[in-house]
Amino acid sequence: MDMADIDPLCPERLVMEHVTSRWGTLALIALLERPYRFSELRREIGSVSEKMLAQTLRTLERDGLVHRDAKPVIPPRVDYSLTALGREAAEQVRDLALWTQRRMAAVERAREAYDATQARPAAAPGVTAGGPPS
Repeated sequence: MDMADIDPLCPERLVMEHVTSRWGTLALIALLERPYRFSELRREIGSVSEKMLAQTLRTLERDGLVHRDAKPVIPPRVDYSLTALGREAAEQVRDLALWTQRRMAAVERAREAYDATQARPAAAPGVTAGGPPS
């Protein structure tokens, strides 16, 4: 895939943004385990607002990745689960998350090496960042 040929607003790029968004990734991975009610899923993911989770689930539902099953009972009950397409996407995202966990030490070493090359020497005494001593 040549990224230069992909329009920034093309459908593929938008779906990729939805799947790899902060909350999209976590929701998809959690839903691999089992269907969840909204509040259960929110607890499972942790630190996501109701508004953001609802928006994320709506987006994933629109993309055909999540199924929303509203049961006609009182109090209302809504379950969220993965569609076949969603399961396929979630497995890919989970694999990327597992790779990240396995390779995090190498990433940290690379960051430290980069940061060391970017460090600026400390200014000499009496020299301000803006110019010569006063």
